[in-house]
Order: sequence, then structure tokens, then C-alpha cells
Amino acid sequence: MDPRCSPFVVVACLALVLPAPQLRAQESAAEEAPSASMDMAGLYGAYDMAREASGTSWQPDSTPMEGVHEMRGPWMGMLHGFIDAIYDDQGGPRGAQQTFSTSMLMLMARRELAEGALGLRLMLSADPLMGAGGYPLLFQTGETADGRVPLIDRQHPHNLLMEAAATWSRELSAASSVFVYAGPAGEPALGPTTFMHRLSATDDPVAPLTHHWLDSTHVSYGVVTAGYVIGQFKLDASAFNGREPDQHRYDVELRSLDSYSARLTWNPGADLSMQLSRGHLVVPEQLEPGVDVERTTASVSYNAHAFGQWWQTTLAWGRNSPSAGRASSGWLLESAAKLTATQTLFGRVEHVAKDELFLPGAPLYGGSFMVNAVSLGYVYDFLQLQSANLGIGGLASTYGFPSALNPVYGYRPTSFMVFLRVRL
Repeated sequence: MDPRCSPFVVVACLALVLPAPQLRAQESAAEEAPSASMDMAGLYGAYDMAREASGTSWQPDSTPMEGVHEMRGPWMGMLHGFIDAIYDDQGGPRGAQQTFSTSMLMLMARRELAEGALGLRLMLSADPLMGAGGYPLLFQTGETADGRVPLIDRQHPHNLLMEAAATWSRELSAASSVFVYAGPAGEPALGPTTFMHRLSATDDPVAPLTHHWLDSTHVSYGVVTAGYVIGQFKLDASAFNGREPDQHRYDVELRSLDSYSARLTWNPGADLSMQLSRGHLVVPEQLEPGVDVERTTASVSYNAHAFGQWWQTTLAWGRNSPSAGRASSGWLLESAAKLTATQTLFGRVEHVAKDELFLPGAPLYGGSFMVNAVSLGYVYDFLQLQSANLGIGGLASTYGFPSALNPVYGYRPTSFMVFLRVRL
């Protein structure tokens, strides 16, 4: 592993395993989910907190709650996070090898007020320690490492500060409420639950290739969202800074709230959550000045109970329509099943149009290519220390694409990752 990551990994691991007599960990599964969320009201309405995910997004009500929960006076708190130490071997002529670490630590608190309820959210990541170039990932595009050249076949790291937001909500009746979510860093009402928090994706250490079609706005430096909940429906709308973070991953890049979005979410039953959203992003890409993007997304997440402890699947679609250049779409189907208390199987299939795979001057520059990616992985949690689970896992990925790319990427390259995980 990159030695610059070692101090963070050591300190975070120690913090996770220190005894915490007043804290209770969610140990897994469907049978624990009801007790873990008992008496834990949501930040945005009169429903159980298990429905809430990243930003103001919803997930199926039956989604098991992970992390550590504590009641202290009028405050209810939650702590959740993970650290992955990963060896990455991307295949083919454009592939590369790298050892790195990804991580996330999320803290949330809620308390009742005389008029409504107050919530606080904070999320941090040590991803900047891997360097601005991120990690190798075939066919991934988006953002830059130096402010001049786009990242190609690499996934950018997340910023140190991923979320810092406050919420206020007020119940209008037993089934309805209004809420506000605002902060210098947060997630607007656009797209499905971001991949780091979707149960169908949390065991997969790799960012989706469709990230910039679905949920890349999940770190926006400046966001205000207002919403209305009525029964199983939620309508929320946001004003936010549409510019994606630049290569300076420790900075907080506040700008005007020049972009906007709206999302309609429906949870018709405990096991199902659906959303439809649309947003206007002003100059989201640093290297494409003057180019705005209209983004439309739709998704459905479903919890099945056919076998194992839980099994969640997400189907999502996103379309980017830039003010200059061609429109493109991406599809994602991902699923994860916790087979036993210690074993999880996960997989992902993507179909996405990529038009940023080559730099100016290359023979194929400017072309759009449909890329198919399939990955399958497995995690075994071999040890539990207090509220931390330690696991080891791996995944393999293969790709399909037009034959015009064979000279560059090879014929059906295969990529592998192995990883050691600590999860709270």
C-alpha cells in the first residue's frame, strides 16, 4: 500500500476497534434491522431512518442499517465508515497496477426542537492521500489530475470534505412534512443514492463507469435543498454549485449556486424505492468551459428476501445532454447479497457511451464508443472487533466494446482487484 496512506489506516483502525460501551453496532442483516432503527426517526419526515441514504435520497425501507448508533440526551448519533486497502491490476495495453486505499467516515446527529427537528451531517475521506491521479480503472473518465489533461482509464479520488450540511424538518401531519437541507458541501436532489451508500454497491470497492451519468454531483460545494414528504412520496428540489471538484482535493471550492435540480421519489412498499430526477449543471467539467449539461436519471432499488440475510438490486439509467457536443446515456445494473453473516456476493453490469477515451491528436479522438463492463466479487468477513468488521475480498471485471478499440485496449481485457476491508 502507498506508505502515505499508512498513518491514516492505522489511526482509523484503532479508532474503530476501541471499546465503546455506550455504542451499539448493527451486526447485519434483516433480523437486526428493525431493532437497530427502533425509535430512530428520519431527518426529513415521520418515518423510520432506515429509509434515508446519502444527501436527501431514499432507499427501500427494509434496507438494514449499518454503523454505530448512540443516544445521548436529546441527541441521536450515528457513525459509519470503511477503509479499503486495495491491490488493483487492470488488464490490457492500457491497464496498470497500483496499491492504494479508499475510505469514508460519516457522522450524523439528530435532535428534536420546539418546532421541528435539527440534523447535522459530516462526511470525510482520506482518498486525497492516494494522489490526484486516483487509481487505474479501464474506461473510466471524468475530472483531471493537473488542471490540463483529463483523467482517462483512471478513477479520481474523492475530496477530503465530502459533506458538511445541516437539516431542518417539520411534520405537518402524521404522514407529511417539509424539510430543508443546506451546507457548504453536500448532495443535491439529483440521481439515485450515491454508489458509496447504495447497499447494492457498498461492498464493491470500484466506482461505476456510469458515475458521471448518475451521481457525480454527490460532492457539490454549496447546496440548498427544500422538500415535501407526503406518505410514500417525496419531492425535493435543489440549488447548488454545479462545478465538479478540481484536482486540489483538500480545498473547499465554494461558488455561486448556479445549477438546479428536482427529484420525485416513491417508496410504494418496504422493499422498493424509485426515483426520477432532472438537473441543469452549469459548466460541471473544469476542462470544458462554457459547456452546460442537462442530466436526467431514473432508478429503482429492490430488496428481495429469497435467500440469505439481505439481497438488494439497483437498476439505474442516466443521460447527459451537453450544450455543445453529443448527448450520451449510461445504464447500470448492480446487485449484492449477504449470503451469511460473514459472506457477501456482489456484481455489476454497465452499458455506457464513452466519448472521452482519447486526447486531441489521437486517431480515434472525438469518437463515441459503447462500452459494456461486467464484474463479479466476493467478500468474507473473517473477524469482528467491537463494532468493526474485518473482511477480505476480490473481484474480476471484463469488458466488451467495438472492435475499433481492440488495437488500443486489446481483445476483452480482464481486470482484478483484491482488498482488505475494515467496516464500521
